[in-house]
Amino acid sequence: QVQLVESGGGLVEPGGSLKLSCTASGNIFILKTMGWYRQAPGKQRELVATVTLGGIINYADFVKGRFTISRDNGKNTVYLQMNSLKPEDTAVYYCNAENAFKTMYWGQGTQVTVSS
Repeated sequence: QVQLVESGGGLVEPGGSLKLSCTASGNIFILKTMGWYRQAPGKQRELVATVTLGGIINYADFVKGRFTISRDNGKNTVYLQMNSLKPEDTAVYYCNAENAFKTMYWGQGTQVTVSS
């Protein structure tokens, strides 16, 4: 089993920044892809950004130019730097990881609230 622990959420004013972190532990084989999803109240969970073991990055259109995903393979950690935050970015952000056998794991989620 793989455990994903997120940190870094909180309350920020519009235009502000936050950095999320997620560290994987447990029975880690190869975490092929790590990334972030989010779910706002009343909406479906949606992809925010992912990064592969080889460094290939995918962003949702609504975060391009504002969010940056990065990964430290040695620490089994993925980060999400969020800049120019908007109220519509308010959601629970979930860390996600997929291993070489295509088994997916989820973190418990961290709340991000953008409000003045």
